[in-house]
Amino acid sequence: MRGELCIGSATFLSLVALILLIFMHVGQISTSNVPRNIAMMKVNMTGFGTGLAAATAPDPVTGLYTDNASTPLAQHLGLRNFYDFGLYKYCAYVNSTHGTCSHHVTANKLQPYDAVTNDMPDQYTIITDALVASFPPTAFSDSQYLGQFSRAAYYLLLLGSIATGLALLVGLLRHALGFLASTVFAILGSLFLLIGSVIWTVIVKKAQGINTVIVPTSPPTPLGITVETGNGLWLAWSAFACLIVSVLPYMISCCTYRG
Repeated sequence: MRGELCIGSATFLSLVALILLIFMHVGQISTSNVPRNIAMMKVNMTGFGTGLAAATAPDPVTGLYTDNASTPLAQHLGLRNFYDFGLYKYCAYVNSTHGTCSHHVTANKLQPYDAVTNDMPDQYTIITDALVASFPPTAFSDSQYLGQFSRAAYYLLLLGSIATGLALLVGLLRHALGFLASTVFAILGSLFLLIGSVIWTVIVKKAQGINTVIVPTSPPTPLGITVETGNGLWLAWSAFACLIVSVLPYMISCCTYRG
C-alpha cells in the first residue's frame, strides 16, 4: 500500500468522521430544517392522552395538549406531541415541523420526564407523578440517573470530536511526526467516541422501558409514551467507525512517509 494512498484514505476517513460529529452536535439547536431532524433521543407523547384518560376514567382529560407551537416550555401550558433531545437543547413539537426549543446549555442533561411533566397543566402533572409511581420503576422517570450519565457522555463525545479534528488537521502537515500525532489523536478520539456512544446507547435503551408500561384497565391500555433512539446517536457510532478505521492508514503513513 503506497504512502500516498494511506495518507489520502486516513484524511478522508477522519474528515467524514468530523462532518458526522458536527451534524451530531447541531441537533436540536433550533427548529430549522437540518437541526430538527437530528436528535440523540426522541419521545412520542401522542398516545399519552389516551393512556391517561384510561387511568382516570370516568373523569375526562381535557386541555392536556397545546396546539400552539410558540407556547413557552416548562410553564405547564400544555403538552407537545413530540420531544427531541440533543446535546445542547431539547425541542418540543406540536407536529413534525412546528415547535420551540429550550435554552442553550453546555452538557445539557437528558431529563425527558421533567420536560414532559413541566409542560402538562398542573393537575395532570400531579396525576402523572402518582400514576408513574404506581408502576415498576423505569429509567425514563429517573432524571438524576439520565442527567448524570448523559452529561458525562457529552464531555466524552466533545473530547472525541476535538481529537478527531486534531487528527485531521495535524495529518495535513504531511510529516512523519505529524502522522504519528494523528495516529495518537485518532486512537484517543475513537476511545472517547466509543465510551460516549455506549453510554448514550445504554441510557436510551433503559429509558425505553417506559414503552412497555401498561395501564391496568379492562382491556389493558398502553401508557402511551414511546422512546426512540435518535439519528444523532447513529451519527456518533458512524463517526467512531470511520475514525477507528483511519488509525491503521495513519499508523502506516507515519512509518512509510518520506517528505
